[in-house]
Amino acid sequence: METTSINLVGKSELSLEDVSVSFPIYHGGSRSLKKSLLFRGSGGQLASDANHRIVVQALRNVSLEFQTGDRVALIGTNGAGKTTLLRAMAGIYEPVTGVVKSLGRISPMFDISLGIDGDMSGYDNIRLRGLILGLSANEIEDRMTDIVDFTELGDYLDIPVRTYSSGMMTRLTFAVATCFAPEIVLMDEWIVAGDAVFLEKAQRRIEMFVEKAGILILASHSSEICRRWCNKGVWMERGEVKLQGNIEDVLDVYNNAERAR
Repeated sequence: METTSINLVGKSELSLEDVSVSFPIYHGGSRSLKKSLLFRGSGGQLASDANHRIVVQALRNVSLEFQTGDRVALIGTNGAGKTTLLRAMAGIYEPVTGVVKSLGRISPMFDISLGIDGDMSGYDNIRLRGLILGLSANEIEDRMTDIVDFTELGDYLDIPVRTYSSGMMTRLTFAVATCFAPEIVLMDEWIVAGDAVFLEKAQRRIEMFVEKAGILILASHSSEICRRWCNKGVWMERGEVKLQGNIEDVLDVYNNAERAR
């Protein structure tokens, strides 16, 4: 996969050219009920690759292009390929064919706890997670006060995070994930983070984070959220782009099709 990332203030681009992603099913010749159910729930289609292995085609010949200012909703049923598409955009899944290109730093928001080490302190984990997000050591230190204040964890940041409650861990990871002005944001469902006291504060922060993004790609089952945050829609079905265009037009066609099923 060819992935180009260039930090250019004020301009972001993301494109996919004939991208296909497949997952092999080992011992795929078996006709067991388990494998049959697994395939039906995947949303993909069975095929044979160049090595004669049975594979599930999760994405098939997807071509999309996004520019600065695009707020894109990925629409479709479970198993349509939305999450696979996001992970291909993020470089987590490598296409078997096709090319993904990006201009600007990509910020995946679907695994904000990635890189957390339970034996390290909160402060050390902030630095580690910041490096994973692509920030320099100086950028992390410049943002440290903001991150610390937002977590409200105080002296707990000096002790290993394995002692944290789930709510404390969420505060820490969320604060780091949203501490910079993003360029390309990829989200798998809208993030609702933390306990009731923290929730309103977190909601305001994620809204500000998204508003600063050059490009937003959001996979969501909520038409309300899609309409609120997105100006474009991409309807995915069985790993292919069924329709793309204005968010209202795509939602109308998709919802009418779902009611007719």
